[in-house]
Amino acid sequence: MSTLRLGDIAPDFHAETTQGPINFHEWLGDSWGVLFSHPADFTPVCTTELGTVANYVPEFTKRNTKVIALSVDGLQSHLDWIKDINETQNTEVNFPIIADEDKKVATLYDMLHPNASDKFTVRSVFVIGADKKIKLTLTYPASTGRNFDELLRVIDSLQLTANYSVATPANWKDGEDVVIAPAIPDSDIPAKFPKGYTPIKPYLRMTPQPNK
Repeated sequence: MSTLRLGDIAPDFHAETTQGPINFHEWLGDSWGVLFSHPADFTPVCTTELGTVANYVPEFTKRNTKVIALSVDGLQSHLDWIKDINETQNTEVNFPIIADEDKKVATLYDMLHPNASDKFTVRSVFVIGADKKIKLTLTYPASTGRNFDELLRVIDSLQLTANYSVATPANWKDGEDVVIAPAIPDSDIPAKFPKGYTPIKPYLRMTPQPNK
């Protein structure tokens, strides 16, 4: 299996989860998706991560985005661990966790990195668009918990730039000015961006976020 790249169709699969069996593409429907793996159940950083995601589900839902986790532990292990997550993180895990004991999905998505561990998945993240294409990939080491505020920020950017001829600058947050795509000639800007724009350089032109 070659490494998945941005723009590739996210591989489909059938899997058992804590919310029942799913076919991945069918489960996504017309939503965006975040598929993220964790090294193992009953581990400290993963416990904080899954608790955080449970608390962030309303924010993902606002963005028409479903979240689903994965580890190579079994279904009963997941179900037992969820009790600990709910207790220690003061939440209710309300999204599915894939039981991938045969490592089928982990292999499909190249989540097993032999240099890190040949038994456990690394902290992989895949953001998948409604068109089932991979929009973002991130890989963290097992020792570093993920920043889910950053994932929300990236999804805001991806969904904005998919619908408008803009890009988002460094450290951009929803509501801030954006960059007009270089392919747009100055003569087309008034029609496309009626809020106006600020030319900084011929290749760097800023405009208020068009969907606000």
